[in-house]
Parts: sequence; structure tokens; C-alpha cells
Amino acid sequence: MRAPVHLREARLGDVAPRVIVSGDPSRVDYLAGLLEGARLINAYRGLRVYTGSFKGAAYTIASHGIGAPSASIVVEELIMLGAKAIVRLGTCGSLKAEVKLGDIVIPTVAAHYSGGLYYQYMGEHACPPAAPTFDVLKELVDEASSRKARFHLGPIVSSDAFYAEDPGLARRWGERGVLAVEMECSALFTLGHMRGVKTGAILVVSDTLIDGGHATGEELREHIRESALIALNAMAKLRV
Repeated sequence: MRAPVHLREARLGDVAPRVIVSGDPSRVDYLAGLLEGARLINAYRGLRVYTGSFKGAAYTIASHGIGAPSASIVVEELIMLGAKAIVRLGTCGSLKAEVKLGDIVIPTVAAHYSGGLYYQYMGEHACPPAAPTFDVLKELVDEASSRKARFHLGPIVSSDAFYAEDPGLARRWGERGVLAVEMECSALFTLGHMRGVKTGAILVVSDTLIDGGHATGEELREHIRESALIALNAMAKLRV
């Protein structure tokens, strides 16, 4: 087995089978506070990784950085270290008027642009399957429903170009039924199928490309916490 290069401070056995990943290291610090006995197992390159327990089960919370290339490195290395199910808890930009700030989006599939990361993994012109694992998706939806969370279920798009997200992009994707845009889910879902690892995602709307609305981290804190509790409880029901 290859040794991790970027999560090099972690050792085999440090990473729990159930993992929640997020881009922002400060969000990872906050999420780790929901665990009992959380210990920092990696801080190299700013990729903060904690392992602790929730309701008696072991979980790891990890930062994957920004974008598909960074996320793919972290996901690959988490798998090397023992991850069996990985859920991304992140933020997204709304592409539909009915998807409001603070709402939850649970992706059923992640569209993406060809080339780049996908060319290197799959070969020229390949469009790999970028969908979550069914049982992860089901448990996230069931848990969100049981908690009466305001959530939307449907397709998203993963983009590598943050500042290309303009009203024209929102209109084009939104008219095709896509709910939101973010940067990492397609890479996570693709690697899940390639490596035989369960994946899913739960996203909180932090901005709306329809009207330019934006929520601060403080305004989103309770929505992030609710999403984290949905993910933790949903993952507890998975067979890993």
C-alpha cells in the first residue's frame, strides 16, 4: 500500500471508517468539536484531520482544501489510511430561485467539465460516473427528512473556476435543472466508484448566483451544525 504524502502525520488506524470532509480548516475545527475525545492526527500543509467518536462510533473529520485536485489527493490518502465511507459537508452556490441561503442541498449526481483531473484518471474524452453511493444518499435523505430540515434533492455541478460563476452560468445550468454549484463533489463521487468506497454529500447554500446574495460564516453556523448532525447520524446507519 502506498504511504500518504500529504496526510503524512497520520498513521494506519488513525482514520476511522466513517469520514466527513470539508474544505475550510476552520470548519473542520468546528465540526471536530461535535466529537468526543477528538484528537488532531494531521496538520501538515494545513490539511487538518481529527478522529474522535459520536454516540460511541468512531469518526474522522478532515479538510480537503479547495477544488477537485486538492480534494482528490486527500480522498485518496484517507482511503489509504482506512476510510470506507466519505461524506462531503460543504457549501454551495444556488442556481435556482427556490434554493435559498441556508438551505441544504443533497446531490443525486454531480455534473462536471471534461479534461483535467478526469482526463488523467480516465483517459481522453471519458466522462466518469459522478454520483453518490445509493445507501449513503438514502440515509442522508431519510435523516434530513426525520429532522424536518429544509433540503433540496437533485443534481449539482462541480466547477474548477470559482470566478467563472456569473449570472450567465447560473442561468445556463439552472435552466437545465441543476440546483447548485460547488467544486469537489464530482471528484469525490468518481473516486468512490473507482476505489470501492461509499460517498455522499450534504451542502449548505452560502450564496445565490441568481441575485448575488451571500451569507457569512456566522450566519451559516447553525445550518452547518444541523448538516453535520444529519451526516453523523446518517453515517451511523451505514454498513462499512
